[in-house]
Amino acid sequence: MAAEISQTLDRGLRLLDVVALEPAGYTIGELAERLGLNRTVVYRLVATLERHGLAHRDETGRVTAGLGLIPLGQAVRPVLQARTLPVLRVLADELGATAHLTVAEGNEAIAIAVVEPRWTDFHVAYRVGARHDVHAAAAGRAILLGRTPATGGEPRYAASAGELERGAQGVAAPVLGVPGLEASIGIVSLRDIDAHAVGPKIIRAAAAITRALT
Repeated sequence: MAAEISQTLDRGLRLLDVVALEPAGYTIGELAERLGLNRTVVYRLVATLERHGLAHRDETGRVTAGLGLIPLGQAVRPVLQARTLPVLRVLADELGATAHLTVAEGNEAIAIAVVEPRWTDFHVAYRVGARHDVHAAAAGRAILLGRTPATGGEPRYAASAGELERGAQGVAAPVLGVPGLEASIGIVSLRDIDAHAVGPKIIRAAAAITRALT
């Protein structure tokens, strides 16, 4: 038997999911159509979310995500780090490369967890909080891969060389199946990386991240 849920809370969270993905926002009527709800119900949901800073309605009536979501997102990062560091540790030590979990925030990719290998003589020092365009480097392009349906059963990973740091090579795979999370897991190294050899290992690590977070 399915657990009972709060219908109002469920509707409010669905509304947040919708507006969070559209910077230009939606009108009340557009939200009502997308959610399949009465305009009055949507209006009340938006008013409640506005009161808590989770939604914002501008002078034209368009509804966007509110700034109150920022601290909520920041509070989640320690949880992501705690659950993913064991997977990153195994990956870093197995491949002798710096392993990282990177998440999308707008048009940027942000490293939120980094583990350096314990046995190599030299490796890339990758800083937690490092940002770059989501279209750049393996970590960002792997996130973009996760936004598109898989076709043909081909391995889902991205590789890059020298884009963010001269001489550094990277391979990353998208983390899939975690609601509300756009992320990738990958490695970066100053040594040559055989993407075809390490790609499947990173894909398996991405699946382990999914299991850790769901």
